[in-house]
Amino acid sequence: MTPVLDDSFICDSVPAEFMDRLWAAGWRHFGRYFFRYSTQPDRAADCTQTITPLRINLASCTFTKSQRRVLRKNAGLRHDIVSARLDDELRAMFMSHKERFTHNVPEALEDFLGPDPQNGPCECRMLRVFEKGRLIAASFFDVGQQAASSVYGIFDPGSARRSPGILTMLLEIEHCRAAGLRWLYPGYATHESSAYDYKKQFHSLEKLDWATGEWLKSAPA
Repeated sequence: MTPVLDDSFICDSVPAEFMDRLWAAGWRHFGRYFFRYSTQPDRAADCTQTITPLRINLASCTFTKSQRRVLRKNAGLRHDIVSARLDDELRAMFMSHKERFTHNVPEALEDFLGPDPQNGPCECRMLRVFEKGRLIAASFFDVGQQAASSVYGIFDPGSARRSPGILTMLLEIEHCRAAGLRWLYPGYATHESSAYDYKKQFHSLEKLDWATGEWLKSAPA
C-alpha cells in the first residue's frame, strides 16, 4: 500500500551532495520550493493517481530503436549546454509551448525555475537546440555530486515533428553520462496511464517504492 506523502520546505541553497540525497528520497524542487507527494487527483478521469519517481542508471542505459531514430533525425541540429538563465526568447517559446496544454496549464517559466536559476538553490544547466541558428528547444536540469535531475523542457510547437522533448532528454542523458554522473532523475510518471508515460520507455529505469524507500528496477513500458 502506498503511503500518503505531501511534504515541502523552502531553501535558498543546497550543497550538491545533499541534492543527491533529496532526489534519492523522492524530492523535487521548483526554485526555492522543495516538495514530494505520493498521490495526485486526476480530475479529468475522476480518480487519484499514484506518483512514481523515476531515475535512469546512466552507466547501463542504452537507447531504444525509436530513441536512436530521434537522434539520427536530428543529427544536423546544433546544441549547447550553458548555465541556466532566463531571457525574453525563452519566455516567448514557453508561451507558445504552453498552448499545447488543456489541463494544469503553467503560468511562467519562473514557476519551475525561480526568478534567477543561475543563483541556486543548486547548480542548474540549460540545454539549447538550434536549427539554422534559430532556437527550437530548451531543457533545464539540476546537477548534484553524482546525479542530475531534469526540471522542465520547452520547444517550438512548429518543430514538433522532430520530437524535441525526447531529443532534449536523450541529449541530457548523453551529457550527464559523459560527465561521469551515476543517475539522471527524469522527474516522475504515474502508476496509471498518463501523459508522462514516455518517461517509462527508457532502459535501465528504476522507480521509487514509497513504502520502503528502495529503488526497484523497472522494465521499459
